[in-house]
Amino acid sequence: MKITLLGSGNVATHLGEAFKKAGHEIVQVWSRTAKNAAVLANSLQCGYTNHISDLSAEPDIYILSVPDDSITETALKFPFPEKILVHTSGTTGLEVPGISGVFYPVQTFSKSTKLDLSLVPIAIEGKDQEVERLLLELGGSISSRVVKLNSDQRKALHVAAVFACNFSNHLYGIAERILESKELSFDLIYPLILETAVKVQGNSPASVQTGPAVRGDQKTLDKHLQFLDTNPALKELYERISQSIINFY
Repeated sequence: MKITLLGSGNVATHLGEAFKKAGHEIVQVWSRTAKNAAVLANSLQCGYTNHISDLSAEPDIYILSVPDDSITETALKFPFPEKILVHTSGTTGLEVPGISGVFYPVQTFSKSTKLDLSLVPIAIEGKDQEVERLLLELGGSISSRVVKLNSDQRKALHVAAVFACNFSNHLYGIAERILESKELSFDLIYPLILETAVKVQGNSPASVQTGPAVRGDQKTLDKHLQFLDTNPALKELYERISQSIINFY
């Protein structure tokens, strides 16, 4: 297929590389900032522009990868209402004027980190069967798992992803600071993090929960809370999460 990428950030970068590797033709990259558009276009060996009115009418599909609060604004400026324009958001639906569908890769993206998108599920939704057929074909060219989800299902998936990924990563950051406060290296808990991630690949997370809260070990909980006395905000967070675990079980 012939594809134009609207956006030059993390998602657009990884999708562009995957599409090109799969044999698709990247016609153009658009970004509000010409420099950013040029950087991605150079790596994909295609044209670029920072003026949405200068988009080529040649592509079969336009992939809009911008922050959620910019989707509507950008879609309203899209110059080809008869063309297929899809966004990559987990929470925005098909209610945006001009949007034909959704192409949501279920992954966290950073430009500096290489990813194998063949292992990344792609959630798609189309305003009609023709758009869905095209998105299934496009998704299947870069991923081994493409699923049709409605907007409510995709929103649930995105909320779950925030809990599993963004919140977990934030807790890793907190753990790193706690260790650094006692001149300890974060890599001491690398094996623990890895084992936790591996266990949930073949088990329900609820069935493999460990720690003082699920054991009802109040003595250890009290010691941890005492350790956190000097950081009231962190102490409250520890208490709330521990209580959530207790309530859950």
